[in-house]
Amino acid sequence: MIELDGAVGEGGGQILRSALTLSMITGQAFCIKNIRAGRKKPGLLRQHLVAVQAATEISGAAVTGAQLGSQTLLFAPKAIKGGDYQFAIGSAGSCTLVLQTVMLALLHADGPSTVRVSGGTHNPMAPPAQFLQRAYLPLLRKMGADINIELLRSGFYPAGGGCIVATIAPCPQLQQLTLTERGERTGGYAEGMVAGLPASIALRELECVGLGMGWSGDQLRMRGLPADQGPGNALLITLEYEHASEVFCAFGEKMVRAETVAKDAMHEARRYIASQAAVGEHLADQLMLPMALAGGGGFTADVISRHAITNAEVIGRFLPVSIMLEEGEQRSTCTVRATA
Repeated sequence: MIELDGAVGEGGGQILRSALTLSMITGQAFCIKNIRAGRKKPGLLRQHLVAVQAATEISGAAVTGAQLGSQTLLFAPKAIKGGDYQFAIGSAGSCTLVLQTVMLALLHADGPSTVRVSGGTHNPMAPPAQFLQRAYLPLLRKMGADINIELLRSGFYPAGGGCIVATIAPCPQLQQLTLTERGERTGGYAEGMVAGLPASIALRELECVGLGMGWSGDQLRMRGLPADQGPGNALLITLEYEHASEVFCAFGEKMVRAETVAKDAMHEARRYIASQAAVGEHLADQLMLPMALAGGGGFTADVISRHAITNAEVIGRFLPVSIMLEEGEQRSTCTVRATA
């Protein structure tokens, strides 16, 4: 039984999600206490509970403490089963985070799987669906995974109502990947998304990006969504390079100017561009787990966050790997090596 303290490091839901994924794959049971102790509302919220329920159904796990608000959970998995799964968060909680909890585990299933998750697809505290599609999945495919994600319907905070579907083929052993350079830029564009809100909001965001990034024409794309998928607004900046792509996102909020939203997204994009690193802060966090499952790999990143450091510690509790994080002046380095 692996014992985890949810209060360590950044103290958020990533500790729980990584533990669920790794527990299913390795077959090791775990007990976590102080779940999300670092958050204003500690314990399991809807999206965290649904992640637990999804992992339980997929692995036939025995579970104690799977209730809203619970700060302690005992999880003991059995075999991972492929199949058709549907999970409804029932709020604007993140579909992408629930999906990420089970996606890598289903690579180890006894057959192909389809997973449909409904809830929030564009949530300020989680990666948007386009991040998984454009940044995360292409790198998993380079490692041998056959996973596809389709965004069926967008769902913004606080209404939710979105839906994403993933298809996953078994791949019990990922290939190692080393990603130190991103290569030459091959494309770049911004998308202003609005649903149930004036189009002028997105147009102002795109105008600001056009001035700030020197972009025009097809690089500035208006995405008007059906009103019943909102209300909501998101600005996405996608940067495509030879070896990796990145997606940066900022969300509109009440009393926040469209120009401020644009500047927030550009700030992250410019930091990444200036660093010359292969991946950005959030993709760096996501890549650690599949690289550890592959038994090795590495990447350069513009920032190694506290979130990533905490994730590395959790991974080390389940897998015989060492994850070395070295911060540099312009870019940082992560190296994953097998220890046994």
